Amino acid sequence: MKWLWAVMVGLILMLQVRLWVGEGSFAQVWKLEDAIDTQRGDNARLAERNERLYAEVRNLRRGDGAIEERARTNLGLIAEGETFFLVVEP
Repeated sequence: MKWLWAVMVGLILMLQVRLWVGEGSFAQVWKLEDAIDTQRGDNARLAERNERLYAEVRNLRRGDGAIEERARTNLGLIAEGETFFLVVEP
């Protein structure tokens, strides 16, 4: 009868070790949940960036005003017949 109790205690200890340390353990699950949370945050940030880019593409496809505005601000271009004034602060 004592050997049966010893076997049962041994099995319980082996299961407990696997539960806390082995593959599929609580520690591994917690680490994977943290990785999932981090990835969800990254995905949300990237989805927001993609939405801004899609909105910009839609704006550029819709009319020439957006293209002209980008050319003026980013490239410093001026339209034909306009005069360019550069104001320098002291």
